[in-house]
Formats: sequence, structure tokens, C-alpha cells
Amino acid sequence: MMDEDMLARWARVLVEYSLRIGAGQMVRIAGTELAAPLIRAVYLEVLRKGAHPFTRVTLDALEEIFFRHASDDQITFISELDRLEVERMDATLSIDGRWNTRALTSVDPKRISRRGEARRPLQQRALQRSAEGALRWCVTQYPSHAEAQEAEMSLEEYRDFVAHACALDREDPVAWWESVAREQARVIARLSGVKTLRIIGPDIDLTVALEGRTWINAAGEYNFPDGEIFTGPIESATDGHVRFTFPVIFRGREVQDVRLVFREGRVVEAEAAKGAELLHAMLDLDAGARTLGEFAFGLNYGIQRHSRNVLFDEKIGGTVHMALGAGYPETGSRNVSGLHWDLICDLRRGGEVLADGTLIYRDGRFV
Repeated sequence: MMDEDMLARWARVLVEYSLRIGAGQMVRIAGTELAAPLIRAVYLEVLRKGAHPFTRVTLDALEEIFFRHASDDQITFISELDRLEVERMDATLSIDGRWNTRALTSVDPKRISRRGEARRPLQQRALQRSAEGALRWCVTQYPSHAEAQEAEMSLEEYRDFVAHACALDREDPVAWWESVAREQARVIARLSGVKTLRIIGPDIDLTVALEGRTWINAAGEYNFPDGEIFTGPIESATDGHVRFTFPVIFRGREVQDVRLVFREGRVVEAEAAKGAELLHAMLDLDAGARTLGEFAFGLNYGIQRHSRNVLFDEKIGGTVHMALGAGYPETGSRNVSGLHWDLICDLRRGGEVLADGTLIYRDGRFV
């Protein structure tokens, strides 16, 4: 367990900085029982702000039970309570923390994809409200043994890793994240107006078109930790190939060494050394699943170690990541899907990025 002072600091940053909670607002706090210490701290902080906390605390095993035993009707059922939450909440905080990150390994990927397709309208409505400024959201990670094992760390090492990545070991974490926002704004200023990016490296030669799209400065408001800038590529104009060398845990299953070929914006070839069945099930989820909804630069140089947790890995300074499926409307993305799957490409050794033909990035840093 993290000490009380750090939990209180974490809760204050999430409530005051990330979600900007004010009096009278409705705030959903969701997480598993493993995250109970942070859930309690956030709950208290929301009350202190005069807001109305609403908790969705679940048992880690319930997701596995659901996918193993739910009927087809239950897999696709969406309750009116779920719809009401999406419409009424002013802010949502999701706190991850699991006993077992691989619990869904033997579940049929088609059942998982059907569930994702059923929830697509909820996801799209949440993204729309977020783009309109009506819904604020944030995702964070509470340290647990399972995530520590995935990262090949002891629990104590992993707690320190999380604290450092979130700047919770700094005297004033809010001031730190505000400085991150200023630095990333300078990078966005360089990229504004760029029509195409070509990413070249040992495992990638990919061109994405960005004309008219907006870069978003992510500095602790959406994810915690954060440290990225992202946009939505033009849907019909991604071409080339990419290999994602970092293994990822997606919906409870490990996928390794994903290789994709894009033509005119769509994945036309796909393979994976492990988890290929899940990869193809997700690509076939719906019409938007084979198109990029997001392209981003990871700029958190306080994270340099791969942990098999995309919340951290996609922020690693010196990487780029791309999400198959749903884009964020505030970027200008028009891609709609029940999928949003972030995959990470390491550019720290031999990677380059050309903006409209001009070199702007080499070996993991802007030049």
C-alpha cells in the first residue's frame, strides 16, 4: 500500500488539476477493490470540493465470469443506467488495478469484440461530450502485484515507478505537470500546419496525413501519468508499414510483435507473433477498426522502462503510438469504431520523422 501522504497528494492532483472538480458536479469514481486506498482518498477529496461522488467499485474476477458465462443477449445488452451515466456525469475517473492481468487469455476473442461493438454508441457519446467540454475524464493506475509482475519489478519498485512517472515524488506535482504542458505546447506549435509526417526507422516507414487536424496537449488531464501530444490522422491517407515491438496486454490477453501494412488509410495486412487471433478479431470488429483514430508522440522522458501497461508505455519519451479504431472528435478525427487500441513503436535507436519532407525528429527527440 502507498503511504497516506502520497495517496492524499495523488487524490488532490486528480481532483484539482486533472478533472478540475467544482461544487455541485457529479463525479464517477470507478475501480477494482485493489484500488480501494486511492478510491477512498479521491472520494474524500471530491466531497471537500462540494461535488457529488458516485462510485463503481467492482471485483476483479467479475469480467472473467461475465465473458465465460454470459449469453449472447447478455454480451450485447447495454442498460439504461449505463446510458444515463454517460449523459449525466460531469467527470469520470477510472482507477485500474488487477489481481490478474491475463484473466481473459482463454476467452473467445469474438465474444470480447461483440461486447466492444455493443458498447460503441456509449463510447462515441462519451467522446462527443468530452470534445464539447461537457465531460472530463481521467485514467490512472494503482500499483498492484499483477502489474508489477508484468513490468518485471517488485511491488516496491513498481510503486516507485508509478510515483515517479506521475511526478508524485516531487514537492509540487501540479507545478510539474503545468511545466510539461508548456513544453508540449512548444512542440505543438512546431507541428501546427504540417500536412504530412513520414516516420522512418528500423521497423517503420509510414506516412500519415494531418492537414486540417488539431494536436492535443495531454499533460495529466486525460491520463495520469501523461506526457504526450496526439491528433487524428486523415482517415484515407495512411500508407506504409510498421512493426510494434513492445508486447501489450489488451483486454486481458498478451499480443506480441504486431506488424501492420496500411494502404489508403486501412490495414490491408496484419500479423502478430502471439495473439494473432485477437488481433484479427479486433480488426474485423467494425468498419472503423482498420483505420487509425490517433497518432501521438510519447514525451514523458521520466518513463524509459517498458512495463506492458499502455498507460505508461505509450508515454515513453522517444516513442510514437497509434490507435486503431475510434478517434477523438476534438482532433478532427471522423473515425468511428468500438475499438481504440494503442500500439507503440520505439524510435530511440535510428528513428526519424520528416514533416512535409523536413527532418524534425531523430533518435527519440525533436531536433
